[in-house]
Amino acid sequence: MATRQMHLVGYLIAGPTWHNNGAWRNPESDADLALDPRRYERIAQILEEGKFDALFFVDVLTLFDTYQGSFAGQVAGPGQMFYLDPMLLLAAMARKTRHIGLAGTLSTAFYHPFHIARSFASLDHMSGGRAAWNVVTSSNSREAQNFGMDRLMDRNVRYDHADEVMEACDALWNSWDADAIVLDRERGIYADPAKVHYANYQGKFVRTRGPLPTPRSPQGRPVIMQAGSSERGRQFAARWAEVVFTLQHSKPDMQAFHADIKTRMERNGRAPEECIITPAIDIVLGETDSIARERADYLNSLVSAEVGVCDISNAIGVDLSPFPLDQPLADMDITEGARGVLDVVLQGSRAAGLTLREAGYRYGVSQHTPALIGSPKTIADQLQDMFESRCCDGFVICPSISPGTYVQFVKTVVPELQRRGLYRTDYTGNTLRQNIRG
Repeated sequence: MATRQMHLVGYLIAGPTWHNNGAWRNPESDADLALDPRRYERIAQILEEGKFDALFFVDVLTLFDTYQGSFAGQVAGPGQMFYLDPMLLLAAMARKTRHIGLAGTLSTAFYHPFHIARSFASLDHMSGGRAAWNVVTSSNSREAQNFGMDRLMDRNVRYDHADEVMEACDALWNSWDADAIVLDRERGIYADPAKVHYANYQGKFVRTRGPLPTPRSPQGRPVIMQAGSSERGRQFAARWAEVVFTLQHSKPDMQAFHADIKTRMERNGRAPEECIITPAIDIVLGETDSIARERADYLNSLVSAEVGVCDISNAIGVDLSPFPLDQPLADMDITEGARGVLDVVLQGSRAAGLTLREAGYRYGVSQHTPALIGSPKTIADQLQDMFESRCCDGFVICPSISPGTYVQFVKTVVPELQRRGLYRTDYTGNTLRQNIRG
């Protein structure tokens, strides 16, 4: 029986800094290249050298202005910012790579199924079968206002709408049969009209006529990635997802989430191996554990607590600027609904007796993504333990410094995982879907 193999996905943002809000200040950071497509092409090549299954861009469609009623705090800091259109970057990255999967985020709230279907079919053709769609329903009214809406749909309705978007996209992707293009020069027939079909999808929320102008792509449809962790989000994942990106904070939480999604998939008639569960992990590497800790301490010394508070404000939709930074969280009079969201965002920080400044600093370090800090062997030991404990099927690797952490990880941790027989030594499939199921 073949040894179960770990899957790795690289985390990217098309902006200056990612989880750690001080990382852009580190002299080793490539934040000065945030608007240069060559930055992202190089990262794709580094990750492909490390045999990563895929990379993906998270994306948000607004500059947040919750804190002090202005986007100044996010821009000056900067907080987490999203500069460039990931779909255009992925097209450039496709031309510089051969094997790694390429995932972009498009929101079902703002993009019509026809636009989504054509974009990903095109990317799948351009990459030779390596496209993936990170499906999001969006959660911020400021994004909606950028698209001419007053607000988003009700939270529960968003996933019903997203189900229809998925069904409509499927109808469009299937509007060309796999053998529709015959390219018969003698008879003058390029494609068989009998093998091209109208979609004629009609739902409660969306409709589309089709057919898609773009012929069927190598994978048929892109690999579907998703990150919802609510009850409704998990239902959606169980039906559609092939890669789940999740944020869990302990081994028991990871194990429970992994088991829950796999059980829900079986109830939907899907085999558990049709979806890989990949929690996010921040990585800080050093030649030794003590050197790694020194690197982490220096990196974290660059973190701005106030930018962290700004990012928390944006995450919970409540302006925290009126509260003194040195006021304990427990003493802050925040409305009941937002209080619960704040506690979730801070993952128990309130119980630790933190002040708002301390909470902002903690959030600024990693946005509460679990961090592994140590030598290559230490990092490999911890990844192996979580993997073999059925916490997950692999990991979304988030670098502390771009691109240096990825370079270190590929040069040191990947060979260690390969020596242990946990990780591929080469790509075995021709498409992303083949590789994540291999």
